[in-house]
Amino acid sequence: MNLALDNGLPSPGRVLVWFDDPLNWWGPGGLIADVRQHIVYTLIVITVAAMIALPVGLVIGHTSRGTLLVAGVANVLRAVPALGLLILLVVVLSPHIHVQGGVPGILAPGSVPYFIPAALVLILIAVPQILTSTYAGIQALDPAVRDAARGCGMTPLQVVLKVELPAAAPLIISGIRSATLQVIATLAVAAYAPLVGGLGRLIVDGQQDLADPRYGYPAMLAAGITVAVLAVATDALLALAQRKATSPGLALAPTDTRPHTRSRSHRGPGRIPATSKELT
Repeated sequence: MNLALDNGLPSPGRVLVWFDDPLNWWGPGGLIADVRQHIVYTLIVITVAAMIALPVGLVIGHTSRGTLLVAGVANVLRAVPALGLLILLVVVLSPHIHVQGGVPGILAPGSVPYFIPAALVLILIAVPQILTSTYAGIQALDPAVRDAARGCGMTPLQVVLKVELPAAAPLIISGIRSATLQVIATLAVAAYAPLVGGLGRLIVDGQQDLADPRYGYPAMLAAGITVAVLAVATDALLALAQRKATSPGLALAPTDTRPHTRSRSHRGPGRIPATSKELT
């Protein structure tokens, strides 16, 4: 706090004043609009990433082919710097995209040439998480269960959709959960692309004039806090979905499968059972 004050910046306590001002919440550039854009962008990216990663992961998990290749590609994609790749794609792709329109409240007019490269970067970040969790969940299935499904006359597609996919659903949702949180956080970096909205817009634009009490340092802190709250809320919802997707049979705790022996007689260990003559 002292560092901010010594540099002539507004005190971090100004963020409470910023949140208390209704003008910062409503309107085209308000916090509500930025949160809506952030959520919509996240849904678009995760949907596209899942459409790519889920089928590939199901095929790899079912056939056990290409696992090493896909694991290597996934590790490489995780190591790619998001900001550097974003700048590269904006420079390479944006001049060739000639779409000037937009979507009211979501994409500003003229932002499509910059949103597409940003979305591609985020998709490349999300795909490895979903892909690896999908084929790992399929491969973790007991082979005996798969063989039993085939023995019942199921086709390979039926085995995948009716046996393997439901059993792997909790792990798949776990991958989607990790990818979603990563996209929510990285969207702040995507705002470095011109005209791309979301909460990152407040952070990037606030750097232009840090001393501004409305659009500078307090707005950047407010955006960072909102991103954190959005990530926590999203994680809680996806954790609930993961719990609901777990089959009751898989959720049951394992029981003791050791054979049970009859309880010993209360007679002493060295006593011989009574004979019929003794009983009479």
